[in-house]
Amino acid sequence: MSSTPFPLSAIAPGVLAELRERDDAGAVPALWTDGTDGAPLRCCLRRAGGGERVALVSYAPLRRWAARTGATPGAYDEVGPVFVHLDGCAGPDPAAGYPFAETGASRVVRRYTARGAISGGEFVALPPDPAEAQAVVRGALERAFADPDVALVHVRAVEYGCFLYEVGRP
Repeated sequence: MSSTPFPLSAIAPGVLAELRERDDAGAVPALWTDGTDGAPLRCCLRRAGGGERVALVSYAPLRRWAARTGATPGAYDEVGPVFVHLDGCAGPDPAAGYPFAETGASRVVRRYTARGAISGGEFVALPPDPAEAQAVVRGALERAFADPDVALVHVRAVEYGCFLYEVGRP
C-alpha cells in the first residue's frame, strides 16, 4: 500500500486460493453469513459490505511468513480466524492508508525477530479523529522498526486478538 511508509501486506492471492480450498486448520471453508457486514477482510484490508460473500477461515500468518523467509517461530506459531472474500477480490486499495484504523478501536502492534520470536509489542488506542488515528498507527510502527532486531510486525485487534495485517521492515 503506497500511501504508507511501511510495506503492508494483505494475505497473498496464492495463499488465499489455498485457504479457500482448505484453511490452515485443515477445514474446508464455507460461506459465512452471520454478521458479515463490517467484517474485517484480510484479502483486501477493508470492511465487508452488505451482501458480499465472505468466509471465516483459520490462518497461520507467522507460519506463512516463516515459510517464505526460513524463520523458525516454534511455539510462537499460531492459527486464528480471519475473514476473506469467498470468491476472488481486487486486493487492497494502495491509497487507503493504514487499514482498520477505526477511531476508538484498540490495537496491538506485535513485533517479531527474523527468527520468528516475539520481541515485544505495543498497545495502541486509536483517537476519535481519523487523521490522528492514522498518525498513531504510523508512530507505533516507527517505534517498532526503530529496533534493528524487528523484522516483522503484526497489527492485531485487541478485543478478539485477531491478526489484521502484516507489516515488513521499510
